[in-house]
Amino acid sequence: MTLSRRDFVRLLALAGAAGMLPLSARAARRIPADPYDLPVFGNLRLLHITDTHAQLNPVYYREPNVNLGLGAARGRAPHLVGQALLDHFGVAPGGLEAHALTYLDYAEQAERLGRVGGFAQLRTLVERLRAERGREATLLLDGGDTWQGSGTAYWTRGRDMVGACNLLGVDVMTGHWEFTYRDAEVIDNIAAFAGDFVAQNVKVREEALFDYRFEDFAGFDEDLGLAFDPYVIREAGGVRVAVIGQAFPYTPIANPSRFIPDWTFGIQEGRLQEIVDRVRERERPALVVLLSHNGMDVDLKLASRVRGIDLILGGHTHDGVPAPQVVDNPGGRTLVTNAGSNGKFLGVMDLDVGPGGLRDFRYRLLPVFSDLIAPDPEMTDYIAGVRAPYRARLEEPLAVAGQTLYRRGNFNGTFDQLICDALRTVKDAEIALSPGFRWGTTLLPGQTITMEHVLDQTCITYPETYRREMTGAELKAILEDVCDNLFNPDPYVQQGGDMVRSGGLDYVCEPGAAIGSRIRSLRLADGTPIEADRRYVVAGWATVGAQAEGEPIWETVATYLRDRERIDIARLETPRLAGVADNPGIADYPGEV
Repeated sequence: MTLSRRDFVRLLALAGAAGMLPLSARAARRIPADPYDLPVFGNLRLLHITDTHAQLNPVYYREPNVNLGLGAARGRAPHLVGQALLDHFGVAPGGLEAHALTYLDYAEQAERLGRVGGFAQLRTLVERLRAERGREATLLLDGGDTWQGSGTAYWTRGRDMVGACNLLGVDVMTGHWEFTYRDAEVIDNIAAFAGDFVAQNVKVREEALFDYRFEDFAGFDEDLGLAFDPYVIREAGGVRVAVIGQAFPYTPIANPSRFIPDWTFGIQEGRLQEIVDRVRERERPALVVLLSHNGMDVDLKLASRVRGIDLILGGHTHDGVPAPQVVDNPGGRTLVTNAGSNGKFLGVMDLDVGPGGLRDFRYRLLPVFSDLIAPDPEMTDYIAGVRAPYRARLEEPLAVAGQTLYRRGNFNGTFDQLICDALRTVKDAEIALSPGFRWGTTLLPGQTITMEHVLDQTCITYPETYRREMTGAELKAILEDVCDNLFNPDPYVQQGGDMVRSGGLDYVCEPGAAIGSRIRSLRLADGTPIEADRRYVVAGWATVGAQAEGEPIWETVATYLRDRERIDIARLETPRLAGVADNPGIADYPGEV
């Protein structure tokens, strides 16, 4: 299916006539007649999605009010929130782009402008942009975290998303949460994927090479020991394009290595430089693209050190950044972008590429507002078919949200608090710990919390809960370790995600302090100081090492919600912060700063 601009606007008008978006409502919302009208530029168009986290249908998704940057990262994208972000990029307040990029007046604006994302809407938009530029001059790249994040992805082991991406027409992808299925499932899903899966930094362990179970897999390179193709060459718009893959470097640390025992990861900067040099010499591409799941800070450092990459299309940290950063390096310059998450944005990079390489570019980070885009019928039918066997379970009503429930930011969000409250109550624990995942959708005040919403926040392949005793010293060590993963001044040491969420526990966090000294003044919720030698009953979930013994976390949360008609978070248990006053990466934060 292809749509011209005229057809696209006609569909918008038909949607309005059908009641999807009445023309009067569009005027009341101050929405431009066609916010997706992009002038054609150059000879090559790259479309970029990342971190969709298996959200096939439109969702609400609130951006953070805390995304701290320290040291050299202070005041630099992506570590800007709210008004500071709008001012930095020259975005006018109150419009579509301002709402998409910030948390400001979130619930009110979300009621006005509606949901975002949805693969049926995304397909309509992608097809239009392909048609305008020319399908033969367009590539669609997916940065990963696509096969995980919903109930249907969990129950189909990611296969629902493989089918959706094939229908969407994804040309090349890399991965992260894709590797949280078992290795044989990963191989099967890649085989079913119609595009190319690339990852230069995933290697087969030497001890596994002698009897490697997937030696017949097409991407395996026995000589180099690489598990997957490191790159692919594509011709588009008369341009020879090399797309190199960079999977999440810390997958076996941040996620269970027991699922993928034969594979090693890492940033592999040296190998990447070798591959870039080899590709430049042997393949003679006019453009070299790194499709990355490093996270933006890592990409910025990598871009300053590795020569020969024209463009990094990044993911993992869920940052919606409306303009590329231009990074100088010994070989020239590299453009670095990041395209948000949950299907909320589509990055559009139009390039003018000549015989000597990249000459100029135009970039737009398009917010995908679901009410403004007519859903693609074929994708709509596909999604309905995927959901049909699970629909009754997904739609089970559990409670009503009394306020905006979200997860996004360096510290607790209100849905994180809900999870911690459920763990403490159902497990009869003094303290709850919940991982600082960045995926998870948002609910507005008055919205019914369904089982699907709970699964959107918790659905992983290692969901088991635990209840065990920990000493005060062990609790502090956990907090210090995660805090260093988040705030270490060297981006190559940061392992992604945000601070572990806690319930029943107060503490002071100084992000800029030295390793081992960022956490202090630990107390129980009633103010009792935490003692290093005393043992406390702690409940949690998502153990990366050995599998825990309890029920899946979604069952714990659902049990808690079924006993309550309405959820109002009495107190957001977020740590008090020190040393971050006037940091443009924090706003409207309840703790001391």
